[in-house]
Amino acid sequence: MTDILIDHNMEGQAILLWNTFLKTEWSELIPIRMFMFTDVGLAVNSDDREVWRFAQNHRMIFLTNNRSSKEEDSLERTILEENMPTSLPVLTVGNLNRIRSDKFYREKCIERILEIASELDNYLGTGRIFIP
Repeated sequence: MTDILIDHNMEGQAILLWNTFLKTEWSELIPIRMFMFTDVGLAVNSDDREVWRFAQNHRMIFLTNNRSSKEEDSLERTILEENMPTSLPVLTVGNLNRIRSDKFYREKCIERILEIASELDNYLGTGRIFIP
């Protein structure tokens, strides 16, 4: 089972991704669950380090569109300082707006997520992966 934690600022787009996933034959072959911050008790104002640590401690892939890279607890800095060979990757959507407007882009994002989920051991320790 692959669990994915959805960043709070892309919940609407994640629902579109989820619905796209459910329409594929892969939804029966690759078990994936998606969780919003409220599902797991994370505050929407949680800093990047807290979110990354939560995702790692609960063995969840973190799906985001982008988080700040300049602050002390930024996602980029957290990955640089705390990523280990066993850490799950952070998936970053390259163009969040296209998920709403472009079905092909949405399908490509799902394909990439499924590829990573089905071969997760190959992506451990990679830090951040931009999708699609």
